[in-house]
This record gives sequence, structure tokens and C-alpha cells, in this order.
Amino acid sequence: MAIQIGHPTTVTRRTERPVQRWADLAARAIPWVILPQGLWRLPFAFNFTMGQLDPDAPAWVWWAVPYTFGLTLVSEALAWLSLGLVRWWGEVLPAWLPVIGGRRVPPFAAIVPAALGGLTLSVAMLMVLPLSVLSGSSVSYSNAWWGALAGVCFSLLALWGPLLLVVTYGYYVRRCRPAAASERA
Repeated sequence: MAIQIGHPTTVTRRTERPVQRWADLAARAIPWVILPQGLWRLPFAFNFTMGQLDPDAPAWVWWAVPYTFGLTLVSEALAWLSLGLVRWWGEVLPAWLPVIGGRRVPPFAAIVPAALGGLTLSVAMLMVLPLSVLSGSSVSYSNAWWGALAGVCFSLLALWGPLLLVVTYGYYVRRCRPAAASERA
């Protein structure tokens, strides 16, 4: 980990090897592609149907609020955690962490969970999206604008898995390949 000191009060921490621009852009995109779906989900906690017409919809229950907010917060936290694959704290754990702070992150301790997460998300979207289209039990909306909004929110969510796999590959190239190979990528 290289620490560059500029102004006496400013310390900038950098990764051991430069992060590929494409990996950095993909990592920055991940929280933004899942945010619309999380925001779409929140009104349902308060029994607002977002234009959906479903006479068989279950009645509102009290636990919908903590469940929906929890699911949204966990999803966003995992998305922001993927930034660790392009930041210094993905290589050396922050010193403020008890017991493990300041230790180097073994590359495969980050690569394996990120790759499994990216594959799981990709496969889940490959299964869910076609099934929802082919099943014929699509949700109807009060107007086309609600349907379009839902389509955009859920379509963006499908990018999470592939983007995470791209970022994971960049991390692998940077951390596991010899310096000359990672600089060409």
C-alpha cells in the first residue's frame, strides 16, 4: 500500500497497483444500478402499490416496513462493498477494525465471494426475467408509465451480477497476475 502525502493534513491512500479504468467505472456503477429497484420497493412497505393492479394482493402487514427497509439497506451495503475491489481497503483492511485491522487481504478472500455473488446474481436474473415474461402472469399496471418505470427499475438490477464479475476480474488481474500482465489489461 502506497501512501502519498500532499498537504500536511491530507493523506491519500492508493492501491498497490493502478486500478483499471473500466473496473473502476463498473464498481462505481453497481450502487447506482440497484438503487432504482430499492427505491421502487420502499413504497410497497407502506401499502402503496406503484400503479400495480392486483386484486389478489395480500393485505398490508406490520413487518413489511422493517423487512423492506432492511432488504433495501442490505442490497445497497453489498453494492457499496464491491467498491472495495477497486479501493485500498480491498487490499489492506482499515486500521480501525478490531483484531484484523491493518492486515493484508488475501486476494482470494475477496475474489471467491465476489465471483460467487456475481455468478449467483447473474444466474438468478437469467432465470427470473425470462420466467416472468414467459409465465403470462405478468403484473398489470394502471397505466403504461407505471409499467415502464417498473421495467426500467428491474432491468437495471439485472446488470448487478455482470458488473460485479467485471470488477472481480479486474481485482484478480491487479492482485494475482505479474505486474506486466496487469498493466497491459
